[in-house]
Amino acid sequence: MNDTVEQIRSALRDIWLHRRMGLAAAWLFVIAGTVVIYLMPDQYEASARVYVDTQSILKPLMAGLTVQPNVDQQIAMMSRTLISRPNIEKVAAMADLTLAAKTPEQTEALYDSLMKKIEMRSTGGINLYTLAYRDPRPEVAKKVVQSLVSIFVESNLGDKRKDSDSAKQFLDEQIKAYEQKLDGAETALKNFKIANIDLMPESGKDYFAQMTEASTDLSQARLALSEAENGRDALKHQLAGDEPVLMGGDDSSQGSVPEIDSRIATLKQQLDELHLHYTDQYPDIIATKRIISDLEQQKKTELKARGAAGAAGKNALSTNPVYQQIQIQLAQADADVASLQTRVAAYEARYQHLRQATAAMPKIEQQFQELNRDYEVNKTNYEKLLARRESAQMSSDMDASTAMVEFRVIDPPRVSPKPAAPNRGLLMAVVIAAALLGGAGVAFLMARLRPTVPDRKALREVTGLPVFGTVAMLWTAQQISQRRRQLMAFITGSVALLGVCGASLAFFIISAAAKG
Repeated sequence: MNDTVEQIRSALRDIWLHRRMGLAAAWLFVIAGTVVIYLMPDQYEASARVYVDTQSILKPLMAGLTVQPNVDQQIAMMSRTLISRPNIEKVAAMADLTLAAKTPEQTEALYDSLMKKIEMRSTGGINLYTLAYRDPRPEVAKKVVQSLVSIFVESNLGDKRKDSDSAKQFLDEQIKAYEQKLDGAETALKNFKIANIDLMPESGKDYFAQMTEASTDLSQARLALSEAENGRDALKHQLAGDEPVLMGGDDSSQGSVPEIDSRIATLKQQLDELHLHYTDQYPDIIATKRIISDLEQQKKTELKARGAAGAAGKNALSTNPVYQQIQIQLAQADADVASLQTRVAAYEARYQHLRQATAAMPKIEQQFQELNRDYEVNKTNYEKLLARRESAQMSSDMDASTAMVEFRVIDPPRVSPKPAAPNRGLLMAVVIAAALLGGAGVAFLMARLRPTVPDRKALREVTGLPVFGTVAMLWTAQQISQRRRQLMAFITGSVALLGVCGASLAFFIISAAAKG
């Protein structure tokens, strides 16, 4: 703590020793600063407030049908990129600022100055922006702000149209490319089907399913053929007399008498119903059995009589309608057998062909699946691109017919009658503070450039040698008078400096109030 206090005292002592140099430096600071502040031109600020309304009733209505970008994000990005080199060049041209630039260097300096002085800031709410610009000429400041408002409003529309056109152009190119791919895939699939038409999967069935189906069809066709052949053989036997229908025989059990058979069947049915309720000793059951036995005996007698007359009627079979009907049925049976034989041959050839293609069929199916997969992928992408293009076209039409984003100029560009800058009073206060600090700094720097030893302790610390004594300075009356005059001059200069600073500060404050 004592060392710090001692260092401060030493620094103040050094500054005091070179106080006149510090006072002169302070005067220079004050004079130079006052002149600079006085010569600084007034800066008039033009400003405008713009509100971006992104709430549109079409957004929920067209959801899912059109491509709706993030409007808020676009506006935020546009606000950050508004002060860019291309936009600054547009502003300079629209405000006629480039007319004063004669050389490329002056043009570059103009663009750099605009980029530094143009301000865009969000003010007090969402999508509410303030555009501001300062210039010594109020009309120029207003033109610049008006140009900024125009660019801010138009740039979003132009960017959206440009993005929409670029998107549609890209989609058209992709659609053409996929049309070519789809045509190639369709051609390859068609040629493959033509080359392997007899081995193509049917209704999504693979090779093993086709083999199973062919084997089943062949078995069913063979079974149907066997049934037809048996039926045909039965008809032949009837015609050959192996199983006569119209002719009787020695065995009375063969043949039938329709009238008697019908009565017997009816009585047997009645007998079965009686057995459900009564025993065999029931009178009705006994009577029914007796009647059935009599009818069966009558049937045998009738059949024997027919057998005796069979040989005589054999020659008349050719003219018998029943015989002719059997011949017709036999011809139809022969036709059915021939048809089934053809079907069996076709199924067997199909089955044998599939068996011979056992080694090649899986490879063919794999190639077909690959071609079909490529075709489906290209077709799906093509249909998606078509849908996207329609959506992009609808979005473009909606943007062209209605405004999804509405720009509202809340406050049109205006210039304040009071200069916005510079704040001369504040700058003068800064100059005064800088002059005082600068003067003290110059005095302290001179003390470091021309160091002195103030006392014995400092001398001992500097030299590292013991100090045995000191010689005091004896001031003459003339020197004392001179020192007094120098002190009075310093005090007078300091008071004058403070007076000048105060007067300058008051002057600038009063001038600013008068302009306002």
